[in-house]
Amino acid sequence: MTELRTTEVDTSHFRLRAIVIGAVVFLAFALVVARLVFLQVLRYEDFAERAESNRTAIIPVVPNRGLILDRNGVVLATNYAAYTLEITPSKVANLSDTIDALAEVVDIHQRDRRRFKRLKEESRNFDSLPIRTRLTDEEVARFSAQRYRFAGVDVKARLFRSYPLGEVASHAIGYIGRINQTEKAQIQDSEDEANYRGTEYIGKLGIEQSYETQLHGKTGVEQLETSAGGRAIRRLSGFAATPGSTVMLSIDIGLQKLVEDLFGERRGALVAINPKNGEILAFVSKPTFDPNLFVDGIDHESWNELNTSIDRPLLNRALRGTYPPGSTYKPFMALGALETGKRSANTVIHDGGTWTFGGHVFRSHGSALGAVDMHRSIVKSSNVYYYSLANEMGVDLIHDFMAPLGFGQMTGIDVNGEVRGVLPNQEWKRNAYRRPEQKKWFAGETISLGIGQGYNAFTMLQLAQATAIVANNGIKHQPHLMIGTQDAVTRVMKPVLRAPPVNLGYKAANVAVVRKAMVGVTQEGTSTR
Repeated sequence: MTELRTTEVDTSHFRLRAIVIGAVVFLAFALVVARLVFLQVLRYEDFAERAESNRTAIIPVVPNRGLILDRNGVVLATNYAAYTLEITPSKVANLSDTIDALAEVVDIHQRDRRRFKRLKEESRNFDSLPIRTRLTDEEVARFSAQRYRFAGVDVKARLFRSYPLGEVASHAIGYIGRINQTEKAQIQDSEDEANYRGTEYIGKLGIEQSYETQLHGKTGVEQLETSAGGRAIRRLSGFAATPGSTVMLSIDIGLQKLVEDLFGERRGALVAINPKNGEILAFVSKPTFDPNLFVDGIDHESWNELNTSIDRPLLNRALRGTYPPGSTYKPFMALGALETGKRSANTVIHDGGTWTFGGHVFRSHGSALGAVDMHRSIVKSSNVYYYSLANEMGVDLIHDFMAPLGFGQMTGIDVNGEVRGVLPNQEWKRNAYRRPEQKKWFAGETISLGIGQGYNAFTMLQLAQATAIVANNGIKHQPHLMIGTQDAVTRVMKPVLRAPPVNLGYKAANVAVVRKAMVGVTQEGTSTR
């Protein structure tokens, strides 16, 4: 009886074990089936895409950059094709040894090494970086024959920017350069990220920077079938890139070069504006620089020479340099006197060569002029006349009249980097200084403002715009450098729409007095010679 019970217990335990083992086996098979369903059904499209990508590659096609022309169609910026020898640092075991070995195949100079080192510091490790640009056909052939020795090194055909006229109008045209990490981050955060895939160069200054969107174009795409080694076998599909638009400037490059040549080695700036429409005909900042230096990465020696030069050739003096306008301010002071009723054109002031205020003697730049009316004050550039006028008007009235003319204001020109300058008034001084004793405006500080000195600091662009307003009888146009774009596909020229002109409301008789005197300056006055 006892043996029978023992047998039944053993049988029960066996059945339990069999059930547990069967459940485990069933659960294991269920997990395998679930995994297969997950991989082959739910993740089918994902893995199919990955499998497809193992034999295909999506390659962005960078568009040709648009041309830049002057108003007469003279080419100021264009492109040319050339071969570059490039290294991807992440694919190279010993970078220094690789470069030394490459130098035995093609010419690699110290400046090439220094430029490569700087580019490597500014780029990611997996970027392809040029160690040599503008390879000759012979150099391409020599490297191609020994390419098997250099993993991570390849020859690429690229378009390079070219500025045929070199230094002429370089501050207006600007230049392009390799995209740095800051610019990459900005592009990645923008809506243009997809359009800049594959793009390595971007506008850095001037028109190249300000009209980057128009000049860049639309990036295309190619889907290529690739071999196991990653080599392209054939093109499967894609769409072509759309070249950037041609940008036409208002600058007359002949006039621009004439003015630059007249400056010679002297520092300075000049802006010539068409008063009727705000088009800038010449935009000169001297000394200039050669934008071609920046195209494939400027070498350290050239950069150091430009950046440390006492002449500061990279400073756009027409846009960013601020200076006291001196006697060129006097015609605007005269117009302000007429418009505010502080003086009539016939009011006569005695110019004895000096003018005293608060115990301080303000002197003229030359001899005494005697009796001076408004016309003669401009023609002969009388300091005494404008010392006294500034005192009568006061700093705040001067400020309120000069601001609409554009002094100390942003003109809205269509290139980046403009500075405001300083058109002083009492509020400006309160905000500009920290110590209480410095915040107060003193009446004596107003006197020198009348002859364009003191705190006055304006750009040449602001002075040119104000002069254009007077020349145009008080009608104000926004100054601009670009007059139109030409579509690369349709070849249709599209003019740029500008803000409508603003009538500052000056009386025609008042403007006529000042204009006549300004002509007199060149015929019988201080600039006759």
